[in-house]
Amino acid sequence: MRPPVPSSRRFAVLRELARQVVALGPGERVAVAVDGVDGAGKTVLADQLTEVIAGLEVPRHVVRVSIDGFHRPRAQRVARGRGPETFYEDSYDYDAFRRAVIQPFRRGEPVIPAVNDVDADRPVRPEPVAVRADTVLLVDGIFLQRPELVDVWDAAVFVDVPFAVSVPRGNGRFPGDHDADPESESNLRYVGGQRLYLAAAEPRSRATWVLDNTDLAEPVLHARRCAGRTRTAPQRPGMSG
Repeated sequence: MRPPVPSSRRFAVLRELARQVVALGPGERVAVAVDGVDGAGKTVLADQLTEVIAGLEVPRHVVRVSIDGFHRPRAQRVARGRGPETFYEDSYDYDAFRRAVIQPFRRGEPVIPAVNDVDADRPVRPEPVAVRADTVLLVDGIFLQRPELVDVWDAAVFVDVPFAVSVPRGNGRFPGDHDADPESESNLRYVGGQRLYLAAAEPRSRATWVLDNTDLAEPVLHARRCAGRTRTAPQRPGMSG
């Protein structure tokens, strides 16, 4: 499914962000995180950004991956309970993400975009996706700037949305009635886990760009926070993972 067509104001903002993304590491492969809380609009943003990059005067090849393809099996995610701490600490297999995506990407080899279907709760084996010498790897998901991944990215977008907006927006993706109050008991695990992340990783201040996505039709792109790369050290074929 193609991403929804953005409004004229949203398109202008995405085009500016796209131009800055494609300017990263000319002629090199670069990995960009699209980070934020659940329901912020990360996946739609990354998909739309991919479309906009393809339409630039000088486009670049983009590979899209979601961290959601690297959920741990359900039994592992709740083995230590269903509180906020386990949501933050146990949801994803970051070693698998490094092995399947980051390590081959840095070597210029095809990446495996997922290892687990979270809805079916079973392993998957999708076809590898080829990369090029100057591919932009766009990865969307929550918790992307936590310590296990901080050295992975060349740049990061933090999609900034208050919980009062993100919770009902995120819950609206699922059938049935869901409490829109971020402080409700039913949202404690998820909102609490993301608050742990915001406090521990400070992703807004770490990100290369902050995109206020509260109003989907009129997002606001804040100036780049730094000119350098997010990665603290080069990640090349011999890295651990």
